[in-house]
This record gives sequence, C-alpha cells and structure tokens, in this order.
Amino acid sequence: MPEKKVLAKGLVDKVGLKGSFIKHKTNEHKEVKFQEEILDHQAGIEYIINILTSNKYGNIKNIDEIDAVGHRVVHGGEDFSGSVVISDKVVKAMEKCVDLAPLHNPPNLKGIYAITELLPQIPQVGVFDTAFHQTMPSYTYLYGLPYQLYEKYKIRRYGFHGTSHKYVSQRACEILEKNIKKTKIITCHLGNGASIAAIKNGKSFDTSMGMTPIEGLIMGTRCGDLDIGALLYIADKEKISIPKTNSLVNKKSGVLGISGISSDMRELEEEAAKNNIKAKLALDMYHYRVRKYIGAYTAAMGGVDIIVFTGGIGENADKTREEICKNFEFLGLDFDYEKNKDIRGKEIIISKKNSKVIAIVIPTDEEMVIAQETYNLIKS
Repeated sequence: MPEKKVLAKGLVDKVGLKGSFIKHKTNEHKEVKFQEEILDHQAGIEYIINILTSNKYGNIKNIDEIDAVGHRVVHGGEDFSGSVVISDKVVKAMEKCVDLAPLHNPPNLKGIYAITELLPQIPQVGVFDTAFHQTMPSYTYLYGLPYQLYEKYKIRRYGFHGTSHKYVSQRACEILEKNIKKTKIITCHLGNGASIAAIKNGKSFDTSMGMTPIEGLIMGTRCGDLDIGALLYIADKEKISIPKTNSLVNKKSGVLGISGISSDMRELEEEAAKNNIKAKLALDMYHYRVRKYIGAYTAAMGGVDIIVFTGGIGENADKTREEICKNFEFLGLDFDYEKNKDIRGKEIIISKKNSKVIAIVIPTDEEMVIAQETYNLIKS
C-alpha cells in the first residue's frame, strides 16, 4: 500500500483438523504447499509469519515491516457502521455479537486474539461484513415482530457480504464510467453462501440475508427464505432440539438438501445433464430465487441500471448467469449469450452494447478492500 500491489497471498486450511496445510505464493515464487499440524489459529498465524519472513519463500525481512493487520469480521451488529481500529472496547463489543453469528465471529475473534499475542505492538483493524448495510432504512431492515424485541435484542436484518457488495458496486461504476451516487445497482454475490444487495446511489438499500446468513437465497447448505410456521411444524413432528433445528437449516438444506447429492453447483449441473430430476429441481429453485430477488429489488428501487455477478458461482458459472438473466428483456436487459460463455474469474460485460440495463461479471476482492480500509485508518 498505497500502490495496491499484492506481495503475497495464501491460505491456512483445516485449522485444528487432521490434514491441515498452508498454501503460499509470492510474486517471485510459484505456489507452495506446506503440510503442517496446525492445532489452532495462533499456530496458523505463527506459521504465516515464519513463511513471510523466511529466506527461501518470504517477501519481508522481519516482522518490523508489518505496519498493520486487517481482519474480516462477519457480524458487527449495530455497533459498527464502518471499519475501526481494534481496541479492548471494540473486542468487547465484538464478543457481544457472538450470539448473532456463532459460526463466524468466534474464529474471527481468535485471529484477533492471536495477532494481539504474537504482534502486540502492531495496530489491527476490523472490517465488518455488516457495516456496509448499516445505511438501510428502518422500514427495510425491521421485521414484523413486536418492536420491543428490536429494542431489547436488536432483532433486525443486518445483511452480510458487505465488503464484497461494496467493492463490486464501486468497481462496476469505475469500469462503466458511471457516477455511483446516481446509479441503481443490484449485486449478486453467489457462492456457497449467497446474497443479493440493492444499492441505491452508492448506499445499501436492502439485502437478502437477514439477522443471520440463513435468510434469502437458496444456498449450498442453507435453506434461505422459509415459512417460520413450517420450521416449527418440523421441529414438533421430528422432536428435534433448537441446536439440531439450527443444523438442519444451516448445514443440511439448500441445494444439498434438495438434491441429496452435493452443495457444489458443478456436480449438480453434471447430474442434471444426466436427467437427475432432483439435481435439476435444485438448480431450477436456485435460479428462480435469484431472479425473484432481482425483480423485487428493481421494483423497490424504481428501476435498475447495473446487475453485477460475483462470488465463486457468479464469477465462474456461465449457465447459472444465463438461467438467471434470460427473459429479463422487460427490465431492459439485452443479455449477450455468446459473451457470457466460458467466462471464468474475469471482468467482462455480458449484456449487449445497446442494452438499457448492463450485466457485468466482476471478481470480488474482499482482501483488497480490507487492506485499503486498514491502510486508510492507520494512516489517519
């Protein structure tokens, strides 16, 4: 920073599990893989620091070259409407949000605890997935529940993938040379977890995920929108506890639950091509839910100028984009089926030249947003 030049990138996978490993790549080296026993997040970060400073694979001489560390944090509740420098007070506020995101915030916090232990003098910044959506008006984020439950427990729509929605909406306007403050954008972050955001004049107006990441689109293993009465009925009939009910809608539903095959869209497309009825049904339901949200958000904003596809599926699955966008002529989208074919992980316009609504694929770069936010806060 500030050149936004990536010096190294990598991944620590299967922390605390058998077969854990680290992938690491710099501009000077091809990707290398280290098989290591990584018992916890602190051990993983220790390995990262050792690799970054090693003579053979590193790209910095020592840890003194690290000026700051940025963290992605999934849930910031209402306490955080933007990125913040992490302090004891901030950590305590984040700990209060654990109940809102029990699968995500604990490991996010473990990363912060580990850096605090290993690099105590280095400033840290938290970049919250929910922060971008704090601009939503109350009539879009409140549920039809007694208002006292919002006052008491902050039950409301928070939304997620905010860092991604923010990045791709801004990047789309840069590419298309449009003023984001005068543009209506629908961003589709489609991956194993998926959400759609309505972005009006540069601000999040509405988004499909709710208080938790379960609501909204059908996902890899999450059910998305569901009649609460149906869930209560299932819990009663099956005599299952709240934790098991949570597991049902979070880990055993979505396209996996519908198809009984996989949560991977590639595998479902292969099976659908073999006339597997449930695989085809799962895909049809997935595409329909995305189309429905795009239509709803177009109505909510009074139109749409740009539709953006991002995320692992949005960036790489041309058939999914085609199924979602076909028959959208009434919106003003003239989809270019040829341009859309075999597009994987690159920025490209997939609507025709004179299309009133522009469809575009933009690979997300949440790490760059985190780096930029961290740099700006530490510098200021």
